[in-house]
Amino acid sequence: MNTQIQYKQYELEDFDGVIKLGNIVHGDNYLDTEKCQKYYDTSFKNGINASFVAYHNDELVGFRLTQAANNWDINEWCSPELWQLQEDQVCYFKSNTVNADYRGHGIGSSLLMLSIEQAKLQGAKAGLAHIWLASPGNSAFKYFKKCGGELVKEHPNRWAGWYESHGYICPVCGPECDCTAAEMMIRF
Repeated sequence: MNTQIQYKQYELEDFDGVIKLGNIVHGDNYLDTEKCQKYYDTSFKNGINASFVAYHNDELVGFRLTQAANNWDINEWCSPELWQLQEDQVCYFKSNTVNADYRGHGIGSSLLMLSIEQAKLQGAKAGLAHIWLASPGNSAFKYFKKCGGELVKEHPNRWAGWYESHGYICPVCGPECDCTAAEMMIRF
């Protein structure tokens, strides 16, 4: 199937497809136009875009949103004291999403590798992600670990309160999300 998949850098024209797929996979109100614009703007450093999308027959079937080092907020859900790198050397893997009908064919890994290559050109030495441990079969954690991700720290209730602040509805918990995130890092 990979020979039929077209990969390209994330652009404004991809927003509608990214919003639709993101909300199907991650839950209602996970993405909207404002968030897509923010992630698009923060994907760039030194004129290099680190985010990618995947298409099959003009249908968006996957995306990897990556925020360049120094272009994302290091917050209470991050543990920079454990990273063994300077904060300005770490990009953020915001979201890797693949349509359920296309999983298991290497699309997520391909999107990640494309983003890593661009992040290296931007000057990053590693990428951080908060991996959703409630994904079906814990597939997100298994995928990220297989791609070289190392667990930094687990964060219980990572998305608690997002319904009130973002209107987010978790596909597992509903509005009152108590899912745990695994803070994970891939070193380049």
